[in-house]
Formats: sequence, C-alpha cells, structure tokens
Amino acid sequence: MTAPESGTAAPPARPAPRHGPADPVKILMYRHRTLCERAVDPLEIAAGLEAHGVTDRAAARFRHRDVFSLAEELYARVPRADGPERGASAGPEDEPEAPNPAPAPDPAAPAPAPRSRFTRGAVQLLPGAIGLATVAAHASVVAPTPPVRGAVDAAGLLLTVLALRLALRHGPLRLRRGPGSRTAVLGAVWAVGYAVYGDWLLAQLLSGGPDVPGPHPRAAVAAGVALACVIAPAAGCAHWFARRARRGVVASRALAELAARVRPLLIGATLLFAVAAGALTVGAQLLLARAGNPGGRCVVPAVVALAVLLFLARLLAVHGFPAAAAAGLGAAATLEAVALALVLTARLPGLARLGTPVEALVTVAGPAAVPAVACAVAALGLLVRGLRALTGACAHLPADMPEQLGGTPVGDPAEAHRP
Repeated sequence: MTAPESGTAAPPARPAPRHGPADPVKILMYRHRTLCERAVDPLEIAAGLEAHGVTDRAAARFRHRDVFSLAEELYARVPRADGPERGASAGPEDEPEAPNPAPAPDPAAPAPAPRSRFTRGAVQLLPGAIGLATVAAHASVVAPTPPVRGAVDAAGLLLTVLALRLALRHGPLRLRRGPGSRTAVLGAVWAVGYAVYGDWLLAQLLSGGPDVPGPHPRAAVAAGVALACVIAPAAGCAHWFARRARRGVVASRALAELAARVRPLLIGATLLFAVAAGALTVGAQLLLARAGNPGGRCVVPAVVALAVLLFLARLLAVHGFPAAAAAGLGAAATLEAVALALVLTARLPGLARLGTPVEALVTVAGPAAVPAVACAVAALGLLVRGLRALTGACAHLPADMPEQLGGTPVGDPAEAHRP
C-alpha cells in the first residue's frame, strides 16, 4: 500500500541560471585570488577591489550592501597563502563552514626595528638647517670676494638639495608606489627656481632688461630658506593625515561614509600646513630682511601658495596619484612661463597690449603677485582633485599593497565612481 506516485515524487529541481553562477562572489574569488590570499585583513581586500573599480553600486550585484561587506566575505572564503588549502577545489555551490581567521603573527619572526622619532624629525629639519647655515656662512665672509662667496653658496645649495632628497626618501613624504613623475620634478624645480629668481627677472623684463652684461641676479634668499624649512611641517601634516585617514577606513562601512570622514581631514591638514608655512615665511622675511626682497609686498602669499602647492602635490603622489601632482605643478609652471613670455612678446611691434595684464598686476601688487596667482590657482585645483582622489580606501593602502595588486595602478579606475 503505497501512496500515489504523484504524492511522493520530489519537486523538479530548479534549473541553474543561464546568465551566471548561483554564487556570484565566486567570480571575484577567482579574479582577485592573489589579492585575497595575501591580504592580512578585509580592509586590504576592500582597498584592492575599489582600486579595480568595484564600488558600492557594483557590490550590490554580488548581493552585498557595500564593498566592505563584500571584502569580508572574500576574506572569509579564500584561504590565506600560508593557511590550509581549503576551498581550492570547491565547486560553485560550496559554502564555507566557518570564516577563516587572520593568521596569527609568528612570535619567532624578528620584528622590524622602529626608527627613532628623533632621527626622522632631524632628517626633516635638515634642509632648513643647512639653508640657514648657508646664509650665515655667506654673510660671515669678511672679504667681499665673489669667488669665495660663490663657492660657499654653491656648496650650501648642493648640501641643501641632498638633504631635501634625503627628507623626501624617508618618513611620511616617501613615495611608496613606484617612482615619481619626471614632469612633477621639472615643474617643482621650475616653481622653486622662479620663487628665488623669477621676481627679479620679471622686474628686469618690465624695465626693458636684462642688460648683457648686467647686474648680478638678485635672489629672494628668504623665500628659498622658507621653502627649505617647510619640509618639517609638511612631513608632520602628511603623517597626521595618513594616520587619521587609515582610522577612517577602519571605522567606515561604506565608501560614502569614508569620503565624509576623509574630506575634513584633508582640508584640516592643508590649512594647518598653510598656517605653519606662513609663520615660517614671515619669520624668514624678518630674519633675512637685509638680504633683500625683490618680490614686493606679495612675497609672503606667493611663498605660502607655492608651499601649499608642493605639499598637495607630494601628498597626492604619496597616496598613489602622481599624474595629478604632475598636472598641478605643470600648470603653475606654465602660468609663470606664460607671464614672462607675454612681457617679452609685448616688445614686438603691434603686440604691446599682450603685456598689459602682467604690467597691471605687477604695478598693483609687485612682481611676486604673478607666482602668487599661478600657485594659488594650481593649489586650489589640486585641493579639489584631492577631495575626490584621497577619499577612497585605495588611496590609503599599506606599504606592500602594490605587489598584492600585481602592479595595477591604484586609484584611477575607481575615480569616476567615487562619491
């Protein structure tokens, strides 16, 4: 006595979807397997996914509310590189029984020796100290012999450049994601050179010079010393921003929330650095008043604008956006070069009006108004770009993250999807 066959027959199995696997996360598991295997926590996976263009909206297609929850599942399902081989041969329908915990640190492994804060601070203070020492050595030469003073200035300049290179290779201003951009280096060199000699050159061009042979170029010594001294506050503000931003990544649960946390940090770090750069510039002007001031009354705003531009450019380059840094520095250098070119072009017959805007600006505010405007416009553009570029998790990767991404540039693919 059996029940009718129709009553005991099992319902027909649902056919598998034709447009993709039943487990959509499996696609990401195989596509980003190296990233997931080497990650030490889900935040690294979230940063890597965002660097590859996966946003909260894209995470919804994988049945997750945001990138962070998707990263947590990937971290739980993919075994670590040094963990047990679990799930390597699992089928599309297999699910893990329990999340894979993070690997415990090996107590026998030697811990990296932490660098002394005093040493790192001394490295950042070294360019400004050498700059001040060079000015003091130049003034201490008793006999006004140009060869001796020229040798002192050349040696001081060389030592300052070497100290600056050392400061940029260590500490918070060190690039962690490949070499820097040559365009950015050329733009920075031009902008700093213009800050030292550009005001004198522009004044000579407007007065019909420079004569050959003519007077010795008059350098803005105070501006150069101030730019060398701002390396220390730049490193401090960059370290403060990076540390707070990483805390924001840990505390955020969505990209929009992370962006809301990082934007005030970037604005605060920029304002804090601008105040420090202004104080150092005013101090240098008061201390080196006898060295001369060829830029006029706008020399302090010009130096501060250039310092902020260099700070934002380096901050973007450190966090994986060297192209943006090169664009900002290149824009400032181009504006300054165009101003000089307009003054020269105005000497040609029938083109005198081309130099009128530059002449009017210099008459009102002095020669330093030209670099002040150029650097301020470029710095504002970099700040706007930074408010978008530095608000994602991919901008705050650990030092070893580029190798985990397989050399893929970080930041750019996700730029268009950022809130």
